[in-house]
Amino acid sequence: MSISKDYRKEIMGAAHDDRLRLALSRAIKSFRANINDALEKFPHTIKMAEEVLAIKEKATGEMEKLAMQASEAIEANKGKAYIARTAEEALTIIANLVGEGKLIVKGKSMTSEEIGLREHLEERGNEVYETDLGEFIMQKMGSRPMHILSPSIHVPHEDVARLFSRVMGRELPPDSGIAELVAAAREFLRDKFFQADIGISGANVVAAETGTLFLIENEGNIRLATGAPPVHIALVGMEKLVPTIGDAYKVSEVTWRYANYTVPAYVSLVSGPSKTGDIEKVTTYGAHGPKEFHVIFLDGGRTELARHPILRQALYCLRCGGCLYECPVFAVTAGHFGDKYFTGIGAVWAAMISKDIEKAASIAYTCLTCGRCKERCPLKIDVPEMIIELRRLIAESDLR
Repeated sequence: MSISKDYRKEIMGAAHDDRLRLALSRAIKSFRANINDALEKFPHTIKMAEEVLAIKEKATGEMEKLAMQASEAIEANKGKAYIARTAEEALTIIANLVGEGKLIVKGKSMTSEEIGLREHLEERGNEVYETDLGEFIMQKMGSRPMHILSPSIHVPHEDVARLFSRVMGRELPPDSGIAELVAAAREFLRDKFFQADIGISGANVVAAETGTLFLIENEGNIRLATGAPPVHIALVGMEKLVPTIGDAYKVSEVTWRYANYTVPAYVSLVSGPSKTGDIEKVTTYGAHGPKEFHVIFLDGGRTELARHPILRQALYCLRCGGCLYECPVFAVTAGHFGDKYFTGIGAVWAAMISKDIEKAASIAYTCLTCGRCKERCPLKIDVPEMIIELRRLIAESDLR
C-alpha cells in the first residue's frame, strides 16, 4: 500500500474514533480557557511576540554563524559541541558518545523524534527511558506522540492504568485516580534518573553568545535527566539558536505563555558541565551534576529551508502547540494529521526536512488553509501561504 493510501486510511480511522474526539474536545476547551487567562494576566506577551518574530527572522538567516558562535562558547565552558549536517551524522555522533549497554534517561525532544534517536540507541543495545509522562506512556504503548506538548492527549486514564499495571508489575485498577497514576510513574522512573549513565535532552532555545540552553518544563523530569547522570547530551535543531541571552529570555517567555502556562514550574539554563571553585578557588569540573556536556546542533535541511522566501517561516515555530488546538482537522484526528511534526506546518517539515514528498503532499492536501492556526500563532506564521506554495512546488515537481 502506498504512503498516501496508508495515510488516508489512518486519518479516516482517526476521524471516526469517538473516544479520540471526546478527549480532544476536552483538551481544546481547557487550552483555550488557560491561554486566554494567561494572556489576560500578562498582556505584554502579545507585544513581546512581535519582538520574538523579528529575532527569529534575523536568526534564521544566520543559523550557521550562530551555531559556530554557540559551539565556541560551549567549548570555552568546558563542554563539547558538534555541528551535524544530516540526521545520519547526528545519530552517529550520539551513538559514538553513548556506546552500547548504557542506561539512558531522556527528556522530550521533537528533534530526537525527527531523527529516530531513541530507536537508534535501543538497536545498539541501550536501555532508553522517555521520562516525560506522556512520552513514557507512548513509549510503553509502542505508539507515537499525538501532540508536541501533550503526547498522550488521546489516551484515557483507564487505558493508562491498564498499561502501567502491565509495565510496572502491580495492579492499578482502571478506576485509579490520575494522581495515583502519576505517583506510580514517579516511583517507577525515580531510580532510573540516578542509575542512568547518560541523560539526553533537547532545548527550547539557545543563546549563541554564551552557548546557554533554555529548557522549559513542568514535570521536573528534564532537570533530573540533565542533572543527575554523569553525562548530558543535548540534540538541538539549528533553528533554536538566537544571538543573545536576552533574546533567548524573550523567546522562552513567549513560548511558555502561548503553550498554555502563565508560568512554567521550571526553566533550566545550562551552559556547561557542573563545576565548583570552593577549594582554593580552583575550578574543578564534575561536581554534583554531569561531568560531561555535549551539544549537537543539527542542520538536517534547515539551512536549505531557510533560503526559501515563503517556506522558511516553518523555522520560526516555537513549538508552543497552540495552532494544533485551533486546527479543525487536528480536532478530530490528533497527531494522525501530520508526520513527525503535525498539521499544515508538518507538511513543510515532511517535504523539506524528511524529504518525504508523498507524505508531504498527503498532509498539504488535507490542510483546509482556513488560517485559524495563523490567528493563534504568536509569530503569525502563515501556514496557508506555505501550504499553497508547497502544493505549487509539488505540482510542478520542483521538490521531486
